Amino acid sequence: MHSRLIRSTFLDFFSERGHELVRSSSLVPDDPTLLLANAGMNQFKPYYLGETPPPYPRAVSVQKCARTSDIENVGRTARHGTFFEMLGNFSFGDYFKADTIAYAYELVTQGFGLDPERLWATVYLDDDESIRCWERVGIPAERIQRLGKEDNFWSMGVPGPCGPNSELYYDRGPAFGPDGGPAVNDERYMEIWNLVFMQFGRGEGEGKTDYPILGELPMKGIDTGMGLERLAILLQDVENVCQTDLLAPTLHTVQELAGRGYPGSGTEKMSFEVITEHARAIAFLVADGVLPSGEGRGYILRRLMRRSVRHGRLLGIEGPLLPAVTASVVENLGGVWTELADQAGLIEQVVRAEEESFGRTLRQGAKLLDAAVRRAHEEKSARLSGETAFELHDTFGFPVELTLEAAHDAGLAVDEERFATLLAAQQQRAKSGGKARTAAALRRQEAYRELVARHGRTDFVGHERLTAETAVLALLDDGRRVPAAAEGQEIELVLAATPFYAERGGQVGDSGVLRTADGARVEITDTRGGLPGFHVHTARVVEGEIRSGDTAEAAVDARRRASIARSHSATHVLHAVVRELLGDHAAQHGSLVDDGRLRFDFVHFSGLSQDQLGEIEARVNERLLADPEVRVWYADRAEAERAGALALFGEKYEDTVRIVDIGDFSRELCGGTHVTHGSQVGAFRIAGESSVGSNLRRIEAWTGQEALRSADRERRLLRDLSALVGTRPEDAHDALAKRLDQLARAQAEVERMRGNELTSMAAGLAEKAEVVPGGLLVVTRVEGVDGQELRRLASTVALRIASGLGVVVLGTTEGDKAMLAAAVGSHLREQGVAARDVLVEAAAVIGGGAGGKGPLASAGGRRAAGLGDALTTARAAASTLLSRSAL
Repeated sequence: MHSRLIRSTFLDFFSERGHELVRSSSLVPDDPTLLLANAGMNQFKPYYLGETPPPYPRAVSVQKCARTSDIENVGRTARHGTFFEMLGNFSFGDYFKADTIAYAYELVTQGFGLDPERLWATVYLDDDESIRCWERVGIPAERIQRLGKEDNFWSMGVPGPCGPNSELYYDRGPAFGPDGGPAVNDERYMEIWNLVFMQFGRGEGEGKTDYPILGELPMKGIDTGMGLERLAILLQDVENVCQTDLLAPTLHTVQELAGRGYPGSGTEKMSFEVITEHARAIAFLVADGVLPSGEGRGYILRRLMRRSVRHGRLLGIEGPLLPAVTASVVENLGGVWTELADQAGLIEQVVRAEEESFGRTLRQGAKLLDAAVRRAHEEKSARLSGETAFELHDTFGFPVELTLEAAHDAGLAVDEERFATLLAAQQQRAKSGGKARTAAALRRQEAYRELVARHGRTDFVGHERLTAETAVLALLDDGRRVPAAAEGQEIELVLAATPFYAERGGQVGDSGVLRTADGARVEITDTRGGLPGFHVHTARVVEGEIRSGDTAEAAVDARRRASIARSHSATHVLHAVVRELLGDHAAQHGSLVDDGRLRFDFVHFSGLSQDQLGEIEARVNERLLADPEVRVWYADRAEAERAGALALFGEKYEDTVRIVDIGDFSRELCGGTHVTHGSQVGAFRIAGESSVGSNLRRIEAWTGQEALRSADRERRLLRDLSALVGTRPEDAHDALAKRLDQLARAQAEVERMRGNELTSMAAGLAEKAEVVPGGLLVVTRVEGVDGQELRRLASTVALRIASGLGVVVLGTTEGDKAMLAAAVGSHLREQGVAARDVLVEAAAVIGGGAGGKGPLASAGGRRAAGLGDALTTARAAASTLLSRSAL
């Protein structure tokens, strides 16, 4: 059964039984507790938590999921992967255990044709009801096993809904392991469907089992998940997911790149499978807007890419790997998942750039590793230190597996225990820092949920007016409700109705003032969305006392709101112009819309020239001056997409969406505030452009009055510079260019004279060269030179030693810093002697490292007092090299 048919069979089965077909959400979830979507229920979480009323009682979906907790098992087992498609059916207070189990059994036996005699089920220890349901549909008691909380009780890992779950397994036969059911072997007995019965609430606690059960939920729910990949393995009768139609074309591409077939076993088999499986995850992550970086989901993507490249090297694939394998994913799955086809160009550019970057990392790491191996051999040590392995891993991104392999090839072990200790300590520091933040966030979220359950969503009136008569529903201090707040106190407050826009979509939250009927005055400093549709106001009591239940008048800072609206409309126009000039790949990847300024992040693979920035600025202003109408309208999501509205990276949208049109050139889904005509933005001026990550650029700009102030600052600066060079502003450029030319000529003359001085100094040093076995040696301290002159001097001395067998090491100090330079003669260079080898140990003496290639190298460190010892160390190293070259 082809994967397309598996999907359609599943979706049709539940659609025919009254389930709403819901499209997959992005892999980038609208949930601060998750880096990536990891389950089908993620997008339905607000319904289960009671934050949002479900728009339908039952749903079905095929959800894109990523779980990197399994990354090390990819290629080791048949069932683990970093990306998978989760087939799921969901109930929100509708049906429960009996129907869920009946649906599951009917679909797998009749819809998918699995042998009923090979089905097994597991249930929670005391879940007798589920056992009765399984027996009723046809699974006998001897193929139903009770398991504990760790295996068959589910929660989201935080306070909220939880409950027992029942898992359906399929017996693959004795060739895959011993008899005895899932409790004995989960390779032979493959889990295919997890049925979660959400009927309880859980309290605070850690781990998978250490938390209290708080009682039954008022609305019970069903959340099921069946991995498409595991079902395809069974229905296509193959060993693992790489052999299914989902990934077989990619596996074939890897075989072509490797120049050999897919082996049936061994470490090479694992490498084939790692590359194949990771290629799909990489393509989907980039298509959903994730870019490689050093943290968060970007780090996960980078790790998948680098792991793939490493396994490619193990297969002997030295050329580009990722562009070819991800292209095969796009070709194979782009018809089903159209975002792959839409973003094919972006995927190719991102993976190519990252692979090239990793190649540079590997080369740099290899050099450092070679030096560490040499030191170990010279010190007659049998292993590399854990600190060395950790530094390569942590600082340079060099995979520890490569360190282990290189050390093994050199006859050395690695202190893996020390490496693991250092890595665990680093992870614990990150985890500890996050725990406190998570606890406070969870406390606030719980308070917000209680308020939503009691009062519903906030009535936001800020698109229509800037003031509102309202009531204070709650006051919160660090997530805890308080009855009142006095003058000087900083609190969070919740209003029944609010004109204050909550931070979202890059637009900052509104500020303003709240006045109660009893005379209290409260400054609103920020507004944000505590939950979807629920506004939380950060406030400071300026006068009097505010109490929960007070009636009040809320008023937005009108000047600031208008300025922010100008920036938001300008951002839309900028987005349209950037895509127009650079291409559709240059999509918005984040923004800040603020009072008089904006920050716009977009995907691009090189910096922009001043001419490009000038063209962008001119076109934005041209569009704004044409005074296009800004029109707001509403539609369902599908209609908006058909109309060409852009949905932005990282944003979550309701079924009914708000669309903002600016003229006939910009149409975006947007809930923010805007001007009504383009000319109201006023001026737009670009402040700068920079890189903010791999393949990610940022434009910062001023709008409205701030743009005019920026122009005025530059005008005054030009006036002051003109006065300094004694000319009019319009002549300042030519006058300054003339002064700089004069300065350059004078500087050139100084450098010529200094060059003569250094040449004379080099001649004197060369005459004092010491004859040692194998050649001539100059090792000395010199004064009055900087680092560049030191290197130049060493190189010149080496050239003046006629035999070409000279080694020169010079040192100097500058404040508390010591500097070394080494050069080797032409004859030694031809023998493969590198100047850097002379300085490796000496550099450590002054607290630094050595760098450079071929005949010239340098080093620097903060231990100026160690220069003498460093020169002695370098002398010994140089003497050793010369004596070896003479053999």
